Amino acid sequence: MRNKTMTKSYYIKSLGFEEIGTQEYPDYLMLKKDAVELHFFLFKDLNPKDNYGQIYIRTNAIDEIYRLLLERRVSIHPNGKLGIRPWGQKEFSLLDPDNNLLTFGQSNI
Repeated sequence: MRNKTMTKSYYIKSLGFEEIGTQEYPDYLMLKKDAVELHFFLFKDLNPKDNYGQIYIRTNAIDEIYRLLLERRVSIHPNGKLGIRPWGQKEFSLLDPDNNLLTFGQSNI
């Protein structure tokens, strides 16, 4: 993350995560939603255009998550709209403020 405040706001307000941990660390952020826990380290010099970070989140409620994100007006990646991929997963993707690719997937079998 380049900016802790920006990252925290995006994941909490847009994606519904909550901050975890009892101590405040200026260069570290821990977030959780359901069974997903994300940890971020401060990297102020990160160039988002060169960032290839990615997270794959498996779910059993992909349609509901997609609908909720659309209702919250969260930007879905233009090439990552909800759909069934050739490898049998129902997926969609978005980019966080630092250009980390977040892909949500559910087995279509």
